[in-house]
Amino acid sequence: MDNATKKTHRILNLENGRNFRELGGYKTTDGKTIKYHKAIRSAGLGDLSDKDVNFLGNYGLKTDIDFRSIDEAAKKPDRMPDGTKYVPLPVFKEDETEASKIQETSIPDLDYVPIDGYNHMLEAYLDMVNGEQAKSAYQNFFGELLANSNDNEVLLFHCSAGKDRTGMGAFFLMSALGVPMTTIKDDYLLTNKASKSFIDNLLSQVLEHEPALVDTIKALMTVNINYLDTAEEAIKKTSGSIDNYIREELKVSDNDIKDLKKIYLL
Repeated sequence: MDNATKKTHRILNLENGRNFRELGGYKTTDGKTIKYHKAIRSAGLGDLSDKDVNFLGNYGLKTDIDFRSIDEAAKKPDRMPDGTKYVPLPVFKEDETEASKIQETSIPDLDYVPIDGYNHMLEAYLDMVNGEQAKSAYQNFFGELLANSNDNEVLLFHCSAGKDRTGMGAFFLMSALGVPMTTIKDDYLLTNKASKSFIDNLLSQVLEHEPALVDTIKALMTVNINYLDTAEEAIKKTSGSIDNYIREELKVSDNDIKDLKKIYLL
């Protein structure tokens, strides 16, 4: 892949890696651009092939932020290039989104799946805004983002499916950098395209074995703009605005914001 192609490639094409995406190229409200090879988001790294690990090493991966619970990470440890700094920052004590369980299960064995996946996800998003463990994880996430100051060194952040805990991480980072909310929401929804073949295959299996669960599994394994809107409303109730929330609840100072913009923007 030549540099021109590489620079405009949003979804990274790994053999066994799903939902790997560059944040480079997004524009801010004041006309700056997020640098390439600085921040990428993804689903889990546990199934990566040797070729995938080499790809990430060549891509510049230096820091791996894992938003999964301790239990999720122990069941499927990340595969990373040698020399990568691994930083566990569990957003939940256990995976409230259920994504890790659904990905692991044999499809007929879905007894634990919530009856109402949609409302279950709304609750998970409220917990990502209001929960003390979640706030601590995202506060430390910003600490790692600020430490990622060398050019062409990549910080990757992920959870199990790369959509909810990771989606909120991207929401916070891009908000801090001044990316317009319309762009942030478009990036959030890109998960459904990036994971489409996986989700379609999963839903076809559910339809065959447990058709009554199709809607709830779809709600759990895709993103819905209402999930992010619910988080945004909770943030406004708590702090008045996303900028205030990042400063007050995630403890990111005005100087930190300036430093983040120096590190991540062109």
